[in-house]
Amino acid sequence: MNDKHLELLNALNEVRDQLPDGAGSAPSRTRIISILKQIMVVLMPEYFHYHGMSQEEALASFEGELIVEIASAFALQNEVAEQPIEDRTQEAEALAERFVESLPEIKRLILTDIQAIYEGDPAAKSKAEVVLCYPGFFAISIYRVAHVLYKLGVPLIPRIMTEYAHEKTGVDIHPGATIGEYFCIDHGTGVVVGETSTIGQHVKLYQGVTIGAKSFERDAQGNLVKGGKRHPDIGNYVVIYANATILGGTTRIGDHVTIGGSAWITFSVGAGETVVR
Repeated sequence: MNDKHLELLNALNEVRDQLPDGAGSAPSRTRIISILKQIMVVLMPEYFHYHGMSQEEALASFEGELIVEIASAFALQNEVAEQPIEDRTQEAEALAERFVESLPEIKRLILTDIQAIYEGDPAAKSKAEVVLCYPGFFAISIYRVAHVLYKLGVPLIPRIMTEYAHEKTGVDIHPGATIGEYFCIDHGTGVVVGETSTIGQHVKLYQGVTIGAKSFERDAQGNLVKGGKRHPDIGNYVVIYANATILGGTTRIGDHVTIGGSAWITFSVGAGETVVR
């Protein structure tokens, strides 16, 4: 190693040392994506394949890897940075086991989403086409996995998973959003669903839809106030057409509502109504 490279590495390490406690134990994004691919082999072995693993092999492999990554994610959190590694590992093992127990329910929900997309798009010639070709299904299925981990209180990993789907599809669903069964995203690119959104059953979104937050409050020091209910609630049997924007934590969209394309909505809409720009 020459002097120039050594000087550069020293400078980089000085910057790294300014990161939060536990940063040296950060979870591996590469391994988390690998875990996600193995989970899809377990859920739908007919369609998803990873390094030739059988369903049984994928299950055994990802559970062990998930324990390691959950423990690393906890280590990165300031509040548990000083927790003994044995305690972090035990907690990670318990959470990984609970996640594995949730797999049948995750698959049940994913099957309803496949049905909704198949029925919602005349271009879909088969359910296999939905699974193999549709970016909306890809993003929704990853959300279903990540949401369970989010509800279990696992830090970082759910976001890494849904941001991987975002990267691949342009669909940005926060793992904290609550989404009912039979969820359909058609085309998909540019869809955004915020953390505190709730979406009912049999909801269909087209490309470019944003279910987001309005401007954020600031405290006395001018810092953004994080947390709280910031995103809308969407009822059942709602259709939201392309590039519509629905904002605000007090905004409620009732059942059987149709939102026209490019509509800008910051107010509640009663059941059965149609809103156009």
